[in-house]
Amino acid sequence: MSLDLLSQIAPATLVLVILITLLSGVIKGAIGFAMPLIIVSGLSSLLDPKLAIAGIILPIVISNGLQTFRHGVAPALAAAKEHWRYILIVCVMIFATAQLVPIIPTTYFYFVLGIPVVFLSVIQLLGVRLQIKPKQKRWAEAVIAFVSGALGGLAGTWGPTTVLYLLAINIPKSKQIIVQGVIYGLGAVTILFAHLQSGILNSQTTPFSLLLVPFALIGMWIGFKIQDRLDPDRFRTITLIVLALAGLNVLRKGVMG
Repeated sequence: MSLDLLSQIAPATLVLVILITLLSGVIKGAIGFAMPLIIVSGLSSLLDPKLAIAGIILPIVISNGLQTFRHGVAPALAAAKEHWRYILIVCVMIFATAQLVPIIPTTYFYFVLGIPVVFLSVIQLLGVRLQIKPKQKRWAEAVIAFVSGALGGLAGTWGPTTVLYLLAINIPKSKQIIVQGVIYGLGAVTILFAHLQSGILNSQTTPFSLLLVPFALIGMWIGFKIQDRLDPDRFRTITLIVLALAGLNVLRKGVMG
């Protein structure tokens, strides 16, 4: 890790950062999503939120890469071909909106991060489920992909809106996991290049992001092990409640300046 960056992080804070990353991996392994939401909301309570964005990049690239090809290359390619419009819009929007991150004042950035975390957590807790009819699919796909990509570029999370979309078009659960993996994987690669371009991922922040990778992967391994032993719906509910509270804490920091 860069000495300049390390000198700005107290040892106790670094331990908390590692624990948050480990927890995010456990939850992603157990329920399949929420790693970026947890890391961004958790780290933004401890560090500069732009450093939190930098921190998530390599963990989500590697974890989503594993998720993308977990069921094989052929299913992933088929999913990419079927949903290429959604993926293209998401990736373009991620790259475009990521360029805004360095110029948004830190105080405002707490709102940029906190509002989506709270909103996405609450709507899932409320059980909101869209219904998209076949004749509505083309325009709905474009709108939701646009929103997902914008959230991905600004806050590092495009998963919850993607899940809502896939549920709305009634994709079978077994296939949905594969499609999610492809969308998350390509989106993660896009956010990597986007923030190399924006400067958020640089010579000082890259080692910090790299430091978090093994803890995210260890957490995922633990999550896979406990997946079958937990009630997934209850675990998901608890996760979303914690996320909503974490998002509110980030908003509190924005209000207090």
